[in-house]
Amino acid sequence: MREVEHEITVAAPAEAVYRFIAEVGNWPRVFPPTVHVAHLERGEREERIRIWATANGEPRTWTSRRTLDPERLRVGFRQEVSTPPVAAMGGTWVIEPEGGARCRVRLLHDYRAVDDDPESLAWIDRAVDRNSRSELAALKAGVERATTAKAADLMLSFEDTVRVDGSAEDVYDFLNEAHLWEKRLAHVARASLTEDEPGLQTLEMDTRTADGSVHTTRSVRVCFPHERIVYKQTGLPALLSLHTGHWLIRPDGGGVTVTSEHTVAVDPDGIASVLGGEAGVAGAKAFVRKALSGNSTATLGRAKEYAEGKR
Repeated sequence: MREVEHEITVAAPAEAVYRFIAEVGNWPRVFPPTVHVAHLERGEREERIRIWATANGEPRTWTSRRTLDPERLRVGFRQEVSTPPVAAMGGTWVIEPEGGARCRVRLLHDYRAVDDDPESLAWIDRAVDRNSRSELAALKAGVERATTAKAADLMLSFEDTVRVDGSAEDVYDFLNEAHLWEKRLAHVARASLTEDEPGLQTLEMDTRTADGSVHTTRSVRVCFPHERIVYKQTGLPALLSLHTGHWLIRPDGGGVTVTSEHTVAVDPDGIASVLGGEAGVAGAKAFVRKALSGNSTATLGRAKEYAEGKR
């Protein structure tokens, strides 16, 4: 069993850092590897969660049990069934106050590889090291930003909705079959979809913008048949530092209501290169909303045509 430790100092009260770690619903917005988290069981001190995330750039999913200890500022975790090459994985978040508005965060892991294979263990070593460093840096940045108004200024959430006189199954098929979007959607120049595990997809897409240029994005998608598709962009355009969202399909009498929801964070360092030196955060947010909403509305419209054409 390998045991490793990573740590970082955060300029924030220990209790605030604990809350960020304990409240897993915000993890996709805080931790770069995390795509989606769902509670399977939830108690006051113990919970069972399913996590979809990337390891060495590859999508993975697992179920973990967590023990919450707000008095000692600790969160323990243990994977129930690990994904090969991991045979077992667990650890603890430890938050240690350092006086004032500062604390030290230690992230402990213990793990072993399937059949104790050396190559697999080396792969896990790299994944744990990369994700731990990424998660701790993101935690530090997220908590420290949350204490300023600037963080909220950079965030934007919005949605677009359409009603479809068709079935949830047909709408879902259109959204799920993203590899066909380059033939079905005018703004998609290229779409490449891989799905090594059912319901866990990686989508790489070239999107045409209003000025005719093309940019490439990469997303991990978690698919819940006929209900929703949750995604997170792991390869972002220059203007964004975060983009998560979902497609939600809700039965509505004789049809369905389909919603596209986006949560994004503008990267202030990318504004000038994309929009020019005179542009500010407000202009960047307006630009992003118009572009993403335009593409979502077009996709929803084509999904509506597809599903209603099946009736």
